[in-house]
Amino acid sequence: MITFETISDYNDFNNHETLHPLVSVIDFSKADVRTGKKMYFGLYCIFLKDVKCGDLIYGRNYYDYQKGTLVFVSPGQVVDVANKTEPYQPMGHGLVFHPDLLHGTTLGKTIKSYHFFNYSTNEAVHLSDKERLLVLDMFSKMNSELELGVDKHSKKLIATNIELFLSYCERFYDRQFITREDVNKGILEKFEVLLNDYFRGDLAQLIGLPTVAYCAENLNLSANYFGDLIKKQTGKSAQEFIQNKVIEVAKERVFDTNKSISEVAYELGFKYPQHFNRLFKQKVGFTPNEYRNIS
Repeated sequence: MITFETISDYNDFNNHETLHPLVSVIDFSKADVRTGKKMYFGLYCIFLKDVKCGDLIYGRNYYDYQKGTLVFVSPGQVVDVANKTEPYQPMGHGLVFHPDLLHGTTLGKTIKSYHFFNYSTNEAVHLSDKERLLVLDMFSKMNSELELGVDKHSKKLIATNIELFLSYCERFYDRQFITREDVNKGILEKFEVLLNDYFRGDLAQLIGLPTVAYCAENLNLSANYFGDLIKKQTGKSAQEFIQNKVIEVAKERVFDTNKSISEVAYELGFKYPQHFNRLFKQKVGFTPNEYRNIS
């Protein structure tokens, strides 16, 4: 595995001069022909791919990307390339920056809100031609700033430009959630089926209430992308969606008078019946016992 802990490490790997110790704009066509390697990043990276390259792997899955696609990597992530034998010429552009760049900046306070740095399988953003040109223009402007050299204004100006760029990336993803609506609806339907099957079987009793992470993994999505997608589609968080399903099932089961409310709670995956009572009262306006008696 190749490890990139500094901007200089990554610049050397791609035949680039280090203009700033904490940030770089990369033109991958300057890199030497190479074979694929597993790579660990201690950096934030945004890659704009100019050619279809279906062998980039994150985690256990292939990235769904093609010409004009943005791929995001955050510190601590490992990216692999399936083809480790045939030489290839890297193409495209990238922006890489070290977490230390963010210290004392407004971006440092907001970077965790950009969920796409933790998106993974088949979740890259696919750009229109106009969006691609906008990205290239912003990369060019950031590189021009780097070429001016480091002074007391550099850090603020660069961080501000990165923050503006990430705001555009949020817009790109919002647009993609709309343009890929058919795919997203399919995921929503699978989410419903997954929850129905979960409560129809004995999973709730065995492992507890379904979590967002569990549902995302079973739908082959990252938890962040899954949460954002459900929020865009339904207006509710994935956790709220799960809780509503729990209450929907609970409303049916509380009418089984052969079971106590505590037994119903345990069947649904609650460790403590009082937690079930609290959620039910919050969502329905009555306790489970009250609902059983008045309905």
